[in-house]
Amino acid sequence: MSGCRLGVNIDHVATLRQARGTHYPEPLEAARLCEEAGAQGITVHLREDRRHIQDRDVYALRRALRTRLNLEMANSPAILRVALDVGPDEVCLVPERRQELTTEGGLDVAGQRRALRRTVKRLTDAGVAVSLFVDPELPQLEAAAALGAPYVELHTGRFCNARGRAARTELSRLIRAARYADELGLRVNAGHGINLENIYRILEIPHLDTLNIGHSIVSRAVFVGLKAAVEEMLEAMASYKGGLAHG
Repeated sequence: MSGCRLGVNIDHVATLRQARGTHYPEPLEAARLCEEAGAQGITVHLREDRRHIQDRDVYALRRALRTRLNLEMANSPAILRVALDVGPDEVCLVPERRQELTTEGGLDVAGQRRALRRTVKRLTDAGVAVSLFVDPELPQLEAAAALGAPYVELHTGRFCNARGRAARTELSRLIRAARYADELGLRVNAGHGINLENIYRILEIPHLDTLNIGHSIVSRAVFVGLKAAVEEMLEAMASYKGGLAHG
């Protein structure tokens, strides 16, 4: 058994750049700093509205990264064409709404199975590992396994936003979902809302392969620098013993 990996989501580096329409800060430089700090992967979300990450960023990252590139995307034909051209190591299919500040919930895999099947197959045939971003609900996990996706990413946002008894309930749901996903043969990632305050509870979830964390790391970097922010998170994750061996 080994610890889980850290994938750093650098979307909000691009958010800062796009706010002024400048050429800086550069997501590629952020990715290099994250890798130097020990991150095992970089995550970016190429949204249909291109509010932060741009197509050129994804291509530049694919050329330069020494670690894994995880591309988050909606089930959109236009974005799928980019993904197939770029060839990331992993694609995480997520729900997307134009009005949302950030991804608000998991993908309804059970209700969209027919729409997702072709996308999962095309990515798999291209050698891209597919992950489905889902709420910790057993029918969603069963649907993900039926589609042949090797990964699910558990949406941790409800737990991270909850307090007291509600937080304990949400953590129990995540633990149960991770155990069931493992029984179904799925590898388990997790993400959304994770920070240095709640990471120790997140590490109670078994079978974690990768935690994808972005906003809290980029926010912390304002005060301590990006490398230090990544190193802090890696140190907090170091005690995890419930993951899978990584090949």
